[in-house]
Amino acid sequence: MKNKISSRLVKIGLVIVGLFIFLKLISSCTHSKDAFQIVRSIQVTKGNLDVKITAMGTVKPYNRVEIKPPIAGRVEEVLVKEGDAVKQGQIVAWMSSVERAALLDAARAQGDAAFKRWQEAYKPAPMLAPLDGMIIVRAVEPGQTVSTADPVVVISDKLIIEALVDETDLSFIALEQKTEIRLDAYPEDVFWGKVDHITYESQLVNNVNVYGVDIVPDKILSAFRSGMTADVTFIVKERKNILLVPSEAVSEWPKNLKKPEGMEFAVYRKEFGGKLAPVPIRIGESDGRMTEILNGVTEGMRIEIVKKKQQALSTNPFSAFGARKNERKPQS
Repeated sequence: MKNKISSRLVKIGLVIVGLFIFLKLISSCTHSKDAFQIVRSIQVTKGNLDVKITAMGTVKPYNRVEIKPPIAGRVEEVLVKEGDAVKQGQIVAWMSSVERAALLDAARAQGDAAFKRWQEAYKPAPMLAPLDGMIIVRAVEPGQTVSTADPVVVISDKLIIEALVDETDLSFIALEQKTEIRLDAYPEDVFWGKVDHITYESQLVNNVNVYGVDIVPDKILSAFRSGMTADVTFIVKERKNILLVPSEAVSEWPKNLKKPEGMEFAVYRKEFGGKLAPVPIRIGESDGRMTEILNGVTEGMRIEIVKKKQQALSTNPFSAFGARKNERKPQS
């Protein structure tokens, strides 16, 4: 009789142990349901992703050349205005030396005939454009007296944008890199260019090391003016027709579950009965807002954006820390 009772007790004990193990397994499988709450449901979609870096820039001449008179004297005539295109060797102004200016002034007092005679006999000096370019500054007008240190006009061969890039972003910048340009003066217009030069010496701006990056626009339009402020966006990577999910949908793989090989991250989806289950994924590029999924999901799959539940805080007056000690005020 005792043997029968003992055998029955052993069987009951085994059933209890088995039930306990089963409940633990169920608890483990539903951990994500207990630990997370659903924010919203979304579908995996296909689209394009651009990884970008932004910086502030300024429009400036690539080569800025000041044309100064070879001798001191008076500017007799300026043949160009701002915005004019000029060729190398083109005459941009005529000027008289101090002696010629004094002689012509004295001859003018003697009459038109004397003035014309001396004007023909004593020719003015031409000022020539040293390169092809555009007049960006007309600094003097006819009749003004200038020294050899005073620029008469300023020529730029082409306008570029110089952007200041933080040293932490410099590794993402490369020559010939595609760049988007928006001028503050024309915020609705988009211009495109390529990186032409990256300086080798840094500048200290607001206690931050930055490097100058020159961007040559694909097309110089009349909207460009030297000194304009620009927002520059460097296109680091372009990914086309890829699987995308909002970055907030991507979580680390749960630590209590065995990690699939090569999978560091997970998205969550509902299974039968409404339980949340992690789906192992491998991610690619991200722009911060959207993340590329390399494998683990398919287009159109419905997944859940989740967040960790706030654990209920004990209000038991007999708890080890006393009543309502860790209570937080609800956020408005």
